[in-house]
Amino acid sequence: MYTTKLYLLPLFLTFLPFLAQARSYGGRRGGIAIYWGQNGFEGTLNETCATGRYEYVNLAFLNIFGGGQVPSLNLAGHCDPASGGCVILSSEIEFCQSRGIKVLLSLGGGIGNYSFSSRDDAKNFAKYLWNHFLGGHSKSRPLGKAALNGIDFDIESGSTLYWDDLARFLHGYSRGNGKKKVYLGAAPQCPFPDRFLGTPLETGLFDYVWVQFYNNPPCQYNGNITNLIDSWNFWSSQKYIKKLFMGLPAATQAAGSGFLPPNVLTSQVLPEIKRSPKYGGVMFWSKYWDDQSGYTQQIVNFV
Repeated sequence: MYTTKLYLLPLFLTFLPFLAQARSYGGRRGGIAIYWGQNGFEGTLNETCATGRYEYVNLAFLNIFGGGQVPSLNLAGHCDPASGGCVILSSEIEFCQSRGIKVLLSLGGGIGNYSFSSRDDAKNFAKYLWNHFLGGHSKSRPLGKAALNGIDFDIESGSTLYWDDLARFLHGYSRGNGKKKVYLGAAPQCPFPDRFLGTPLETGLFDYVWVQFYNNPPCQYNGNITNLIDSWNFWSSQKYIKKLFMGLPAATQAAGSGFLPPNVLTSQVLPEIKRSPKYGGVMFWSKYWDDQSGYTQQIVNFV
């Protein structure tokens, strides 16, 4: 046995460069982002992060803010922030972070009341986010003492103004005095440019852009991948995008249209989008629907 190992080692070393080349060809390593928080039957945050399948978790949603409103967090059946019931998530957030998972607070969503009346309104909200959810300090922190990694913009209604200012103000908290970086994510619709996030994205301040390639027939999967890939390539060509993710529904019931079967993703789509140096991975709506379909279990080793 020992002799055989010595004989095979030079042969293995000979082929090592070719193996590395095969791995790198169209094979950039990405991560899976998941939205959690809108269904009380999707398991706990601890359970979500313990799966080992997700590298990013977006807590959905802070969906009432701006214009003098008291900010309101909605985590469906998980906990009641109004009574202080969501501080129990602090240790779960820290558990996720201990596993190298970035946890972001998602703003907006499809249902809510949010917009800014002025640049100062956006500035004050950025300060609120810093002190109540990020690295700042407040006696009232809805999720407890844990400091989230960043903020996700899932803006789908209200005014189109001042979202770029919010991004700049949040980014400002990352700079100087040893402050912890505030990561910024955005979930634009695939028709370009996105009505609400087009201008904010042009700031170049967003670390992750998970485009929603669903509920948008012109740029989603429709039995053929052509429109989907063309849209991906166009988004990927934008200079201000750092990491681009393909956003998909985790089950047919998770969206009105645009479901991409797992086998089509792995065999046809991933080999194409991994060619982009900006490829970051795949985003899914949502953890509940992923539990029902087992989607990410089927594709995690290919992402």
